Amino acid sequence: MEKQIYVIGHRNPDTDSIASAIAYAALRRSLGHENVIAAMAGSPNPQTSYILNRLGIAPPLYLADVHPKVRDVIGRNPITAHADLPLKDALELFHQHAIRFLPVIDQQRVPLGVVSLLKLSEKYLVAGTDRRRGVDSSPMSLCHCLEATVLAGELNQAVEHLHLFIGAMTEESFNKRIDGYDPASLLILTGDRPSIQQSAIEAGVRLLVVTGGLPVRNDLVALARCRQVIILSTPHDTATAAWLARLSTPLSSFIEQRFERIGVTEPLEHLRLKLLHSGEPAVVAVEEDGSIAGVATKSSLLTPLPYALILVDHNELSQAVPGAESVEILAVIDHHKLGNPPTNQPITFMAAPVGSTCSMVASLYRERGMTPEKPIAALLLAGIMSDTVILKSPTTTKRDHELVAWLEPIAGLDHASFGRDIFASCSGFSAHATLEKAVRADFKQFSAGETSFGVGQVEVVGFDEFFELKDQLRIVLRQVKEADKLDMAGLMVTDIYSETTLFLAEGKNELAHLMGYPQQEPHLYELKGVMSRKKQMVPHLLKVLGAL
Repeated sequence: MEKQIYVIGHRNPDTDSIASAIAYAALRRSLGHENVIAAMAGSPNPQTSYILNRLGIAPPLYLADVHPKVRDVIGRNPITAHADLPLKDALELFHQHAIRFLPVIDQQRVPLGVVSLLKLSEKYLVAGTDRRRGVDSSPMSLCHCLEATVLAGELNQAVEHLHLFIGAMTEESFNKRIDGYDPASLLILTGDRPSIQQSAIEAGVRLLVVTGGLPVRNDLVALARCRQVIILSTPHDTATAAWLARLSTPLSSFIEQRFERIGVTEPLEHLRLKLLHSGEPAVVAVEEDGSIAGVATKSSLLTPLPYALILVDHNELSQAVPGAESVEILAVIDHHKLGNPPTNQPITFMAAPVGSTCSMVASLYRERGMTPEKPIAALLLAGIMSDTVILKSPTTTKRDHELVAWLEPIAGLDHASFGRDIFASCSGFSAHATLEKAVRADFKQFSAGETSFGVGQVEVVGFDEFFELKDQLRIVLRQVKEADKLDMAGLMVTDIYSETTLFLAEGKNELAHLMGYPQQEPHLYELKGVMSRKKQMVPHLLKVLGAL
């Protein structure tokens, strides 16, 4: 079975992140890779939602995290048994399926306990007088394991503690041997020995097993019925019958009720700790309703995960969907600075200094001589318009312009008009449910030496709304800084028409001495001509904070 591959952008995804994921997944499927789907690590912001709704494109699959779970490494068809299963049949399960661990379940498939082959053998082979002679079984189970025919008496499934004797001696010796035992607890195995059979029946033993398929006199059968003695006739010889009688003990006598269990939705790391430190050979995985889902052993930890990632619009794990560090990353398509982790295997890594990841994905279509479907072409165009701020951002390149010209006729849209619609539809703070959501909608974290900081960005048309909300935004930034344990949290408020950014910062008050841009008031800086976080703001902050 092929792995499921998720094409996914960064946390707090913007339009470029989601658009490039959808478009690249569509490209891979067009090339025959049906196991590739688009995903997102956060909810679409208002701008992206507007674009998806306008183009009639469904949002990608939302993945809150990709931390490996127990369910990812277990088989869903575990070999199980019920408590009344005879030991003989249980041993056949161990042998047929090459297992060493057998969960015992009830009618609702809820685990009652486990039976391990090692502990089973230790318990079954324990020496001792009673262990050698004692048999815990039910008449029904004995009949089943001996493949016997009932000649007299009625069978039930109640487990009894029986004492096994083999009548291979004279009647006098036999009577001496069983003397002192409660006849109702005796299980007698004998062959064609009418005298032993009669003596056992007259004594009122619990069960008489006649081996070798030999006949029993009618008068003895009648006597047994009168004395309520069960007579079973088995085709096996006496030695085999004695062995099978011991194996008729139900699993309920061997269940270990204390066992390790784990939920299928728990992190794989929890399973690793249980397997490595509990001393148990296996762990029972259960569904949310408590029913058994599978059995995990140490070899389960080596099972390849059933999914992998392709990262778009980012390459740093700090920006990736939680759990990405534990999952195979097959490829990266990005237009940001490099901060990628090492990989165990060579991967496809595409990075280019262009204005949008959508430009890179559009290039892949064009290089392969493929024309994207109209909605995908429009989505790629939207991603470029958004990330380059209608081709005004300093990150915009000649290649972005070329690809916009290529996409326009396919999408049937004028890029400038489409871009204005995108920004007019949901610019500013009012497009977000709360100010915190506005700050976090496009918030990314970085580090300069030992200093950690985060920068959000909101595009606006004029700064009037910002100045009305400035004091509240400072409070929100302070809360974000404390919640994310950052040294500084900042917000770029970018006017797409005046091409000016107001930068509001919380933390690192000494920033004012090295910022290099006019400070309008404490914590607020005016950055004329600055529109790009990636190419202008973050490189500048890395330099300034590094100097601090």
